Amino acid sequence: MQFKQVISIFAIILVLTAASMGSAAPVHKQQVEKLQNPVKVRLGIDNLDRHLTVFQGKRVGLITNQTGMTSEFQSTIDVLKAKTQLVALFSPEHGIRGHVPAGASVGSYTDESTGVPVYSLYGQSKRPTAEMLTNIDVLAFDMQDIGARFYTYMYTMAYAMQSAKEHGKTFVVFDRPNPVGGEVVEGNIIQLGYESFIGLYPIPARHGLTIGELARLMNSEYNINCDLIVIPMTGWQRSMHFGDTGLPWVMTSPNIPTPDTALAYSGTGIFGGTNVSEGIGTTRPFELVGAPWINAAELAGRMNAAGLPGVVFRPVYFTPRQPEVKHQGRLCGGVQIHVTDKQAFRPVRTGLSLLYVISEMDGGKFSFNQSATAAASTIDIYTGDSNVRWGAPLDVILTQWDEASAQFKEMSKKYYLY
Repeated sequence: MQFKQVISIFAIILVLTAASMGSAAPVHKQQVEKLQNPVKVRLGIDNLDRHLTVFQGKRVGLITNQTGMTSEFQSTIDVLKAKTQLVALFSPEHGIRGHVPAGASVGSYTDESTGVPVYSLYGQSKRPTAEMLTNIDVLAFDMQDIGARFYTYMYTMAYAMQSAKEHGKTFVVFDRPNPVGGEVVEGNIIQLGYESFIGLYPIPARHGLTIGELARLMNSEYNINCDLIVIPMTGWQRSMHFGDTGLPWVMTSPNIPTPDTALAYSGTGIFGGTNVSEGIGTTRPFELVGAPWINAAELAGRMNAAGLPGVVFRPVYFTPRQPEVKHQGRLCGGVQIHVTDKQAFRPVRTGLSLLYVISEMDGGKFSFNQSATAAASTIDIYTGDSNVRWGAPLDVILTQWDEASAQFKEMSKKYYLY
């Protein structure tokens, strides 16, 4: 038995013994789990006390949601309310508490627990206006990103940084882990003319950066040039997936319930540009992919034969139940993506390979979606150009994407904090 295991068991015995002798409060399951899985990483917000001078005498606005939380489950809102002059809150997509469905407008209101006004950044305006910033000196950001270029939180941050620059405000980012690790970068780069709110800058689908590193990169590479301060984490390493951090996971949005979902998302998220279900409306969004016309066994067999690393495809049938989702109430055949090796798994390569196989066995039923808000097809917005839609060979596209993501990784290294 290893030394660390002995120490962990000894600590648990001490707590249980103390409780049985009446000298401690009842031991809860969470306390035992905490002894077994101690937090290894301290978040940016956990390190606030080291950086309080940034906020002294300043009126603070905070962009956050339900993921803005310390490693001890305390809301960032409450922490800043107690330790700074918090005067405004700003809500991204899904709302300040994560209760709003994807794509739905978020209104402005007053936060009941603090009495602080909440301004929407996902409705008529996606950036803080001059009026919203009038009484603010420091605009802070604390939300958990998931490491995928088409997840909108990073663009909420980018627009807020632009507003901070325009109106002379300091912008502070409380850093958080990239839940899918910081070593692997893969996928497509947005080309000129294909920009959108799921791809504002030429960043790959799986970018390999923390939210603080993203802020540093966007501030310099894309000429935002705001007064930026990143409050770093301690203990995070680039090889870590979220399960390695010891931190509690909070659903980043209704359809990203687990870190496993986040890992799959940068690959299967592109099915949002097709008429194939990406599992939304089930308990395994982005891990289930299918449609009513797909033969599940055939699809799983073809995908497993492809020999993609770190993943096994299991044939499944599922019925999306959420209102207003693709194939709602209809039985879909497809696959569940089972990741067997997180380090080897390449979600972007896997997702695109899956899309090509499905399009080949569609019987004329597969199609790409037209965007309701952009001139380009939705798949073009996800992939960054029209090559997938026009049927360029899979191996050609993957080679191009590998070259582009390698160049991005080399460029982005100068913004690393860890």
